[in-house]
Amino acid sequence: MKKILITGSSGLIGSVIIKNLGNKYEFSGLDIKPNKNYPELQTLIINSNNLDSILPAFKNIDTVIHLAANVSEATEWDLVLNNNIILTKNIYEASKINNIKRVIFASSNHAVGNFEKDFPYKSIVKGKYDDIDINNIIKIDSSVPIRPDSDYGISKAFGEAVARYYFEHHGIESACLRIGTVRPDNSPKTDVRHFATMLYHEDLAQLIDKCIEKENLDFQIFYGVSNNKWRFWDLDHARKTIGYDPKKNAENER
Repeated sequence: MKKILITGSSGLIGSVIIKNLGNKYEFSGLDIKPNKNYPELQTLIINSNNLDSILPAFKNIDTVIHLAANVSEATEWDLVLNNNIILTKNIYEASKINNIKRVIFASSNHAVGNFEKDFPYKSIVKGKYDDIDINNIIKIDSSVPIRPDSDYGISKAFGEAVARYYFEHHGIESACLRIGTVRPDNSPKTDVRHFATMLYHEDLAQLIDKCIEKENLDFQIFYGVSNNKWRFWDLDHARKTIGYDPKKNAENER
Protein backbone atom coordinates (compact mmCIF):
# COMPACT_ATOMS: atom_id res chain seq x y z
CA MET A 1 0.00 0.00 0.00
CA LYS A 2 1.47 3.33 -1.06
CA LYS A 3 2.16 5.87 1.67
CA ILE A 4 0.72 9.26 0.80
CA LEU A 5 1.36 12.50 2.70
CA ILE A 6 -1.37 15.13 2.45
CA THR A 7 -0.37 18.66 3.37
CA GLY A 8 -3.32 20.74 4.46
CA SER A 9 -4.93 17.46 5.46
CA SER A 10 -7.57 19.00 7.73
CA GLY A 11 -9.29 20.88 4.89
CA LEU A 12 -12.20 19.97 2.64
CA ILE A 13 -10.20 18.48 -0.22
CA GLY A 14 -8.05 16.44 2.15
CA SER A 15 -11.19 15.02 3.75
CA VAL A 16 -12.67 14.17 0.35
CA ILE A 17 -9.51 12.31 -0.64
CA ILE A 18 -9.35 10.34 2.61
CA LYS A 19 -13.05 9.45 2.46
CA ASN A 20 -12.89 8.17 -1.11
CA LEU A 21 -9.40 6.63 -1.23
CA GLY A 22 -8.70 5.72 2.39
CA ASN A 23 -9.04 2.00 1.72
CA LYS A 24 -6.52 2.10 -1.13
CA TYR A 25 -3.68 4.19 0.32
CA GLU A 26 -2.03 4.75 3.68
CA PHE A 27 -2.49 8.46 4.34
CA SER A 28 -0.72 10.75 6.78
CA GLY A 29 -1.12 14.47 7.27
CA LEU A 30 0.72 17.75 7.74
CA ASP A 31 -1.30 20.70 9.01
CA ILE A 32 -1.73 23.33 11.70
CA LYS A 33 -4.57 21.30 13.25
CA PRO A 34 -5.92 17.73 13.17
CA ASN A 35 -8.63 16.64 10.76
CA LYS A 36 -11.80 16.66 12.87
CA ASN A 37 -13.48 14.19 10.49
CA TYR A 38 -10.57 11.74 10.67
CA PRO A 39 -8.97 12.19 14.10
CA GLU A 40 -7.17 8.87 13.67
CA LEU A 41 -5.12 10.27 10.76
CA GLN A 42 -1.46 10.38 11.74
CA THR A 43 -0.74 14.10 11.40
CA LEU A 44 2.30 16.24 12.10
CA ILE A 45 0.96 19.44 13.63
CA ILE A 46 3.12 22.45 12.78
CA ASN A 47 3.13 26.11 13.74
CA SER A 48 5.87 27.06 11.30
CA ASN A 49 6.35 26.44 7.59
CA ASN A 50 10.15 26.37 7.70
CA LEU A 51 11.92 23.39 6.21
CA ASP A 52 13.18 21.86 9.44
CA SER A 53 9.73 21.85 11.03
CA ILE A 54 8.05 19.99 8.16
CA LEU A 55 10.80 17.47 7.34
CA PRO A 56 9.71 14.71 9.78
CA ALA A 57 6.42 14.26 7.91
CA PHE A 58 8.22 13.26 4.70
CA LYS A 59 10.00 10.16 5.97
CA ASN A 60 9.15 6.94 4.07
CA ILE A 61 6.56 8.66 1.87
CA ASP A 62 5.85 7.58 -1.72
CA THR A 63 3.80 10.55 -2.95
CA VAL A 64 2.97 14.00 -1.57
CA ILE A 65 -0.38 15.67 -2.19
CA HIS A 66 0.30 19.34 -1.51
CA LEU A 67 -2.94 21.11 -0.60
CA ALA A 68 -1.80 23.42 2.21
CA ALA A 69 -2.34 27.11 1.42
CA ASN A 70 -4.35 30.18 2.21
CA VAL A 71 -7.09 29.71 -0.36
CA SER A 72 -8.97 33.00 -0.41
CA GLU A 73 -8.42 35.37 -3.31
CA ALA A 74 -8.60 38.19 -0.76
CA THR A 75 -5.77 36.84 1.42
CA GLU A 76 -3.20 39.47 2.39
CA TRP A 77 0.13 39.27 0.59
CA ASP A 78 2.21 38.43 3.68
CA LEU A 79 0.09 35.33 4.29
CA VAL A 80 0.22 34.35 0.62
CA LEU A 81 4.00 34.74 0.64
CA ASN A 82 4.53 32.62 3.74
CA ASN A 83 1.82 29.98 3.44
CA ASN A 84 1.61 29.54 -0.32
CA ILE A 85 4.93 30.54 -1.86
CA ILE A 86 7.57 29.76 0.77
CA LEU A 87 5.75 26.65 1.99
CA THR A 88 5.40 25.25 -1.53
CA LYS A 89 9.13 25.67 -2.17
CA ASN A 90 9.87 23.92 1.13
CA ILE A 91 7.46 21.08 0.31
CA TYR A 92 9.42 20.33 -2.85
CA GLU A 93 12.76 20.69 -1.08
CA ALA A 94 11.62 18.28 1.65
CA SER A 95 10.54 15.85 -1.07
CA LYS A 96 13.96 16.10 -2.71
CA ILE A 97 15.77 15.51 0.59
CA ASN A 98 13.67 12.40 1.22
CA ASN A 99 13.98 11.08 -2.35
CA ILE A 100 10.23 11.35 -2.96
CA LYS A 101 9.66 11.19 -6.69
CA ARG A 102 6.09 12.44 -7.06
CA VAL A 103 4.14 15.48 -5.87
CA ILE A 104 0.53 16.28 -6.73
CA PHE A 105 0.26 20.03 -6.40
CA ALA A 106 -3.09 21.72 -5.83
CA SER A 107 -2.74 24.64 -8.19
CA SER A 108 -5.87 26.59 -9.02
CA ASN A 109 -8.00 27.91 -11.84
CA HIS A 110 -7.07 31.33 -10.43
CA ALA A 111 -3.61 30.95 -12.02
CA VAL A 112 -5.45 31.64 -15.29
CA GLY A 113 -8.47 33.37 -13.79
CA ASN A 114 -8.23 36.55 -15.84
CA PHE A 115 -9.40 34.68 -18.92
CA GLU A 116 -12.82 35.06 -17.32
CA LYS A 117 -12.70 38.73 -18.32
CA ASP A 118 -12.88 37.65 -21.98
CA PHE A 119 -15.83 36.49 -24.08
CA PRO A 120 -17.32 33.89 -23.96
CA TYR A 121 -16.02 32.97 -20.51
CA LYS A 122 -17.22 36.18 -18.86
CA SER A 123 -20.75 35.43 -20.08
CA ILE A 124 -20.64 31.78 -19.05
CA VAL A 125 -19.66 32.57 -15.46
CA LYS A 126 -22.62 34.96 -15.25
CA GLY A 127 -25.01 32.37 -16.66
CA LYS A 128 -25.64 34.37 -19.84
CA TYR A 129 -25.61 31.72 -22.53
CA ASP A 130 -27.85 33.15 -25.28
CA ASP A 131 -25.09 34.42 -27.58
CA ILE A 132 -22.77 31.44 -27.13
CA ASP A 133 -22.38 28.47 -29.46
CA ILE A 134 -21.60 25.73 -26.98
CA ASN A 135 -19.94 23.62 -29.68
CA ASN A 136 -17.41 26.34 -30.47
CA ILE A 137 -16.17 27.27 -27.01
CA ILE A 138 -12.36 27.30 -27.10
CA LYS A 139 -11.29 25.39 -24.02
CA ILE A 140 -8.60 26.94 -21.82
CA ASP A 141 -5.82 24.35 -21.71
CA SER A 142 -2.35 23.94 -20.24
CA SER A 143 -0.70 25.77 -23.14
CA VAL A 144 -2.25 29.17 -22.41
CA PRO A 145 -0.17 31.92 -20.77
CA ILE A 146 -0.46 32.45 -17.05
CA ARG A 147 -3.12 35.08 -16.27
CA PRO A 148 -3.58 35.17 -12.49
CA ASP A 149 -6.52 37.09 -11.08
CA SER A 150 -5.17 37.72 -7.56
CA ASP A 151 -2.17 37.33 -5.26
CA TYR A 152 -3.53 33.85 -4.61
CA GLY A 153 -3.45 33.13 -8.35
CA ILE A 154 0.11 34.45 -8.52
CA SER A 155 1.14 32.05 -5.76
CA LYS A 156 -0.32 29.10 -7.66
CA ALA A 157 1.48 30.11 -10.85
CA PHE A 158 4.68 30.24 -8.78
CA GLY A 159 3.95 26.75 -7.48
CA GLU A 160 3.66 25.42 -11.02
CA ALA A 161 7.06 26.95 -11.80
CA VAL A 162 8.55 25.31 -8.71
CA ALA A 163 7.07 21.97 -9.79
CA ARG A 164 8.61 22.25 -13.25
CA TYR A 165 11.99 23.24 -11.80
CA TYR A 166 12.09 20.27 -9.43
CA PHE A 167 11.13 17.90 -12.24
CA GLU A 168 13.71 19.19 -14.69
CA HIS A 169 16.53 19.53 -12.13
CA HIS A 170 15.78 16.79 -9.60
CA GLY A 171 13.47 14.30 -11.33
CA ILE A 172 10.47 14.87 -9.07
CA GLU A 173 7.38 14.21 -11.16
CA SER A 174 4.44 16.55 -10.66
CA ALA A 175 0.80 16.86 -11.58
CA CYS A 176 -0.29 20.47 -11.13
CA LEU A 177 -4.07 20.48 -10.79
CA ARG A 178 -5.83 23.72 -11.69
CA ILE A 179 -8.74 22.90 -9.46
CA GLY A 180 -12.17 24.36 -10.10
CA THR A 181 -14.95 24.59 -7.51
CA VAL A 182 -15.07 22.01 -4.71
CA ARG A 183 -17.92 22.57 -2.29
CA PRO A 184 -18.72 21.03 1.10
CA ASP A 185 -22.27 20.26 -0.05
CA ASN A 186 -21.02 18.85 -3.38
CA SER A 187 -23.53 21.03 -5.25
CA PRO A 188 -23.24 24.00 -7.66
CA LYS A 189 -26.49 25.65 -6.66
CA THR A 190 -25.12 28.61 -4.69
CA ASP A 191 -23.45 30.37 -7.66
CA VAL A 192 -24.26 30.21 -11.37
CA ARG A 193 -20.52 30.15 -12.17
CA HIS A 194 -20.28 26.77 -10.48
CA PHE A 195 -22.35 25.13 -13.22
CA ALA A 196 -19.23 25.59 -15.38
CA THR A 197 -16.49 25.16 -12.77
CA MET A 198 -17.78 22.44 -10.45
CA LEU A 199 -15.48 19.57 -9.49
CA TYR A 200 -17.56 16.93 -7.74
CA HIS A 201 -16.06 14.93 -4.91
CA GLU A 202 -16.24 11.67 -6.86
CA ASP A 203 -14.38 13.14 -9.82
CA LEU A 204 -11.81 14.81 -7.57
CA ALA A 205 -11.01 11.46 -5.98
CA GLN A 206 -10.69 9.83 -9.39
CA LEU A 207 -8.34 12.58 -10.59
CA ILE A 208 -6.09 12.20 -7.54
CA ASP A 209 -6.09 8.41 -7.90
CA LYS A 210 -5.10 8.62 -11.57
CA CYS A 211 -2.27 11.02 -10.73
CA ILE A 212 -0.94 8.68 -8.05
CA GLU A 213 -1.03 5.59 -10.25
CA LYS A 214 0.16 6.89 -13.63
CA GLU A 215 3.58 5.57 -14.61
CA ASN A 216 6.03 8.07 -16.08
CA LEU A 217 3.93 11.07 -15.15
CA ASP A 218 6.72 13.61 -15.80
CA PHE A 219 5.53 17.23 -15.35
CA GLN A 220 1.88 17.86 -16.17
CA ILE A 221 -0.80 20.51 -15.78
CA PHE A 222 -4.39 19.26 -15.62
CA TYR A 223 -7.68 21.01 -14.98
CA GLY A 224 -9.66 19.75 -12.02
CA VAL A 225 -13.20 20.01 -13.31
CA SER A 226 -16.13 17.68 -13.83
CA ASN A 227 -17.65 17.02 -17.24
CA ASN A 228 -19.98 20.00 -16.99
CA LYS A 229 -22.00 21.14 -20.01
CA TRP A 230 -20.70 24.72 -19.75
CA ARG A 231 -17.14 24.01 -18.65
CA PHE A 232 -14.50 26.05 -20.47
CA TRP A 233 -11.40 24.26 -19.18
CA ASP A 234 -9.76 21.45 -21.09
CA LEU A 235 -10.23 17.79 -20.16
CA ASP A 236 -8.67 16.16 -23.23
CA HIS A 237 -5.10 16.36 -21.93
CA ALA A 238 -5.99 14.62 -18.66
CA ARG A 239 -8.07 12.01 -20.50
CA LYS A 240 -5.23 11.15 -22.88
CA THR A 241 -2.40 11.33 -20.34
CA ILE A 242 -3.81 9.66 -17.22
CA GLY A 243 -7.22 8.34 -18.26
CA TYR A 244 -9.22 10.81 -16.17
CA ASP A 245 -12.89 10.30 -17.04
CA PRO A 246 -15.14 12.51 -14.90
CA LYS A 247 -18.69 11.22 -14.57
CA LYS A 248 -20.58 14.16 -13.11
CA ASN A 249 -22.23 17.06 -14.96
CA ALA A 250 -23.45 20.06 -12.98
CA GLU A 251 -26.12 20.72 -15.60
CA ASN A 252 -28.06 17.78 -14.18
CA GLU A 253 -28.70 19.86 -11.04
CA ARG A 254 -30.44 22.77 -12.77
